[in-house]
Amino acid sequence: MKNKSLNESPNSSSSISSRIRFSIVWKLNITLFFRMLGIFLVLDLFLCLLAAAGLFIRSEQTVTSAAQLITESGLPAPEAEQWLAINECSITTPTGEPKGIQIPPPLKTYFSKQTASGIRSIDLPNSKGLNEWGRFFGITYNVTIETGDQPYRISFHLQKTLQILVIMFAIVITFELLMLLRSIFTGARIIRNTFRPIQELAQTARNLSTEGVFSPEQLEVLAGKLDDINATHLDTRISVGDTQSELKTLAAAINGMLDRINESYRSQIRFVSDASHELRTPISVIQGYVNLLDRWGKNDEKTLQESIDAIKDETANMKGLVEQLLFLARGDNNTMALQLESFEVSALAEEVLRETQMIDEGHVYDSKIMTVFINGDKSLIKQALRILIDNAMKYTPTGKKITILISNSDNLARLTVQDEGIGIAPEAVSKIFDRFFRTDESRARATGGTGLGLSIAKWITERHGGHIEVLSRQDIGTRISIVLPADQKADHTMKEKNNINLAKKGPLQNELK
Repeated sequence: MKNKSLNESPNSSSSISSRIRFSIVWKLNITLFFRMLGIFLVLDLFLCLLAAAGLFIRSEQTVTSAAQLITESGLPAPEAEQWLAINECSITTPTGEPKGIQIPPPLKTYFSKQTASGIRSIDLPNSKGLNEWGRFFGITYNVTIETGDQPYRISFHLQKTLQILVIMFAIVITFELLMLLRSIFTGARIIRNTFRPIQELAQTARNLSTEGVFSPEQLEVLAGKLDDINATHLDTRISVGDTQSELKTLAAAINGMLDRINESYRSQIRFVSDASHELRTPISVIQGYVNLLDRWGKNDEKTLQESIDAIKDETANMKGLVEQLLFLARGDNNTMALQLESFEVSALAEEVLRETQMIDEGHVYDSKIMTVFINGDKSLIKQALRILIDNAMKYTPTGKKITILISNSDNLARLTVQDEGIGIAPEAVSKIFDRFFRTDESRARATGGTGLGLSIAKWITERHGGHIEVLSRQDIGTRISIVLPADQKADHTMKEKNNINLAKKGPLQNELK
């Protein structure tokens, strides 16, 4: 048992020291303790100086009163010494040259005429039987006055006055020690009460991750409870003073976090609902054609072929939708790694343009392409550019023009697709990047869109450190630009190669060119 207790003591002491080291309450409590101790020390020093000044004034008043009586009545008889002792005063005749200090002439005006020119000194008893306290209490304040007839010394004994002051100081110091000891416990309690709102807010934040999925109603209730903790008013459940701006900042931060969580949760619910709706439609179509085949299509070749074509189209749409959903899910989870490389985006745009012209003969295509290099994932940039072109194809009438522009300005590469389509309403421009949003729901089945393309293009652009700009006018057309940081180093290298090639051709060939 002894060995066990010996083994536990270091651990317990180390745990206590570790708790003190990492506890804000203990740190603040210790800081407040030493601050109060410093205040008490300064106060005690001030009281000592004040007491010393009071003793000096008291001694001067007593000596002055005695000097005035001597001036009026002469030196007292030896029998009067006992009466003088009652007032802690004695009068003696000095022997030898008096020792002490004199009041400087500028200060003599503040002393009485009888004692202003006197020699002042402080004596300690030299008795060997006295300890330090005995010598301290035996201090006398002396003023030697030299007159024409006979010099005399007035002594004021400070023993009784010093004893009273020491007792008062002992009471004050005892009270201060009790206050310091009490502050160790009350200070910690006050600090804990002050930090209780932070603990409650932290517990609320932890509940978000430990209590599972919150319903929108639960999040609204939780946000509503914390929303009252603001710069002007605090919730009655969490009592915080109006001057505690740190707690208000924390409360505002948590309120903002709850708003984002609530919005994210609602966005997730909306996303799942929209995805379910998008999947329900083709499944319903497929189920309808399967029922049609089951009833009449087994022997009817026309019905059979129509059902097969419809089922193929709907499964293709479902496949595309699922692939887009998986793409966004990987993007949201940050599980999609970018294969970064430096490449010429102008060549990529020409490739996409050729592929588009092969499959779409209903529109007129034009291009204005500059040589621009970017550093990014080539396949993802190609996917984003195809999304913009597909959108232009869906919402541009047959025979209208679609233009692809690649430019470089201010070290920014711009991949622009401009059409002469139906345009976007002003109130819908800010929503076109929302998932499953369509500007024209009535044409959704006709165009085959899912409302996820622009969301994917936005995610790709932002992952490459860029942004998307939209300019649209109804019945005039839409221009959507992907703006990405240009690869300046690759552009500079390409310019140097072109200059070298021009130099190799010679001045005559350059001139002919």
